[in-house]
Amino acid sequence: MWKWECEEKPKGVIVIVHGAFEHHGRYGWLIERWRQNGFHVVMGDLPGQGMTSRARRGHISSFTEYTNELSDWIQAAYQFDVPVFLLGHSMGALIVTRFLQEQKPEIAGVILSSPLFKMKHMPPKHLNVMTHGLNTVTPSLKFDSGLTSDIATRNEEIWAFDAEDSLFVRKVSVRWYREVVQAIKIATAGPGEIPDIPHLIMQAGDDRVTDASAVRIFAKKLSLSELQYREWPGLYHEIFNEPERDDVFKYALDFVHNRLRSLGFIIEK
Repeated sequence: MWKWECEEKPKGVIVIVHGAFEHHGRYGWLIERWRQNGFHVVMGDLPGQGMTSRARRGHISSFTEYTNELSDWIQAAYQFDVPVFLLGHSMGALIVTRFLQEQKPEIAGVILSSPLFKMKHMPPKHLNVMTHGLNTVTPSLKFDSGLTSDIATRNEEIWAFDAEDSLFVRKVSVRWYREVVQAIKIATAGPGEIPDIPHLIMQAGDDRVTDASAVRIFAKKLSLSELQYREWPGLYHEIFNEPERDDVFKYALDFVHNRLRSLGFIIEK
């Protein structure tokens, strides 16, 4: 876990949860933008990813490893004694959702970016069936993730970064796959278990990784006093890496500022 502090008195803390296969190093631009706008940032690498144990790269024993890790990050954010916001991308958004369903934290707002509520491309049915048996016999058996940068973003700078990135996860285990599938099932079945915390859900309009229709369905089932849903036409999955990311960030920043105003904080323009 790392903490990046802004140079002025902080307005709040943004806890960022990255997606599958990636790590905190791919979020340098976003971290700096939050800092420039007066926010501390707390973020780490999820178990089996980034700079965590290479021996377990692409593998988890249980999805609760992710939610437990996020709980530690939230506790670190509380220590700043300012409003805390959760921002999760893709599988990170799924982790945030399961965390909210289980732990009901005291936070000021939630931002979900292209949430992983349904995979765009599932394995063939016969292979999906096989993973059930393999999950018992050889849960750590790994296979190619099939995700490439060019289907996640149109940003060629990110393509070049990922091509040389030794921390990028390229293979995942059978257990990882089964745990993520189960987490998706539980998360999407329980929108009513989400505590009444204001949400901003932003979905890529041309998402080639996750299924946008599942995100729309989930959003419609939420019962929150404040919910904003924004779809970005033409953008690929990683909306905070897309060429239009300045617009995406500004929209997220406006949401956070509006939340702070509603809590009685004075936000200077």
